[in-house]
Amino acid sequence: MPMAIESVLSRRHWLALGAAALAGPAWSALPPAARLLAAWQCAPRDTAEAARYQIGLLAAQADALVVARALDVPTRAHGLLVEAGGTVLAVARRPGDWLLRWKPGEDEPQTAWIEPDRAFNGHVIASRDGQRLYTTETDLETGAGLIGVRDATTLEKLAEWPTRGMDPHELLLDADGSLIVANGGIPTLPETGRLKIGLERMDASLVRLDTGDGAVRGQWRLPDPRLSLRHIAWGGQGGRLLGIALQAEHSDPAAKRAAPLLALFDGQSLRAVPAPQPLGGYGGDIAWANGAFAVSTPKVDGFARYGADGRWQGFTPLAEACALAGEPGRLWAGGRDAALVSEAGAVASRPVPALRLDNHWLRLG
Repeated sequence: MPMAIESVLSRRHWLALGAAALAGPAWSALPPAARLLAAWQCAPRDTAEAARYQIGLLAAQADALVVARALDVPTRAHGLLVEAGGTVLAVARRPGDWLLRWKPGEDEPQTAWIEPDRAFNGHVIASRDGQRLYTTETDLETGAGLIGVRDATTLEKLAEWPTRGMDPHELLLDADGSLIVANGGIPTLPETGRLKIGLERMDASLVRLDTGDGAVRGQWRLPDPRLSLRHIAWGGQGGRLLGIALQAEHSDPAAKRAAPLLALFDGQSLRAVPAPQPLGGYGGDIAWANGAFAVSTPKVDGFARYGADGRWQGFTPLAEACALAGEPGRLWAGGRDAALVSEAGAVASRPVPALRLDNHWLRLG
């Protein structure tokens, strides 16, 4: 089912943001060119202005995080991907209808719109050879989860593979080149959009698909059916341990607040990891850095840290923390008004004025 390709969206660049703050050792020692690819909602210029969304590059300066490049997007963006040639891909938040490719510094992206009976679920990844893209999608008529297989040059759909579940969200390639997909398992209907319905029918799972033909190589579920598998990151065990950020959908508010927000998958078994304190029932993002998985917890304003064995390593406060990015020896975390960089036990903060970060960002060289 081919998609219509358009490159006609109007664009505006934001002025760089500045904010004074005391320099902390971890922040002032950052490389001058440290950048993050992010998505955000712009601060309204007046009370009558409609919501405006952008993706772009944030530059880490000694005393502030500033917008270096920005691109307006049709609706709220979610998943981001940096391609080998320096272009970036962004996907609309579910249920979304657009996928675009952008070269930072240029105003005209390549934009693809999904078919009327499909919706993007917010994430995209490239094949190892860069010739194909894989997107998580939903069949709006049946609610079935799909992987859209696309030509990486044109963004047009070449094939569809079922994910053997509902609500597929993030996906990654594993060591042998198979796709690992997190089926969130939350039922929805086209007419209700993001409204959750029929939670007693939840069926979250982790599935491994062959990238040759989409055949299922394995599927795993947690014992608790009200834990939705959402975001995933490789780490530990030489990068072969998968961490999964969870979203709790329990009817009992207390059970939801206290639910685990991390699961670990070692290639054979899937298990949830408890935490010694309530984390609010929502894991916003996950990253591996400083020898630990970090899971952002915007409902309780911070991020939790776990070792590769699942042991609790602590909690770092940050208002509405969500976006996480890991690199060797360093973790970046974005919240409502501030960004943190953590390395070697030191944590430094800088303001993020006039924008509201979305779930994800990626560290660039």
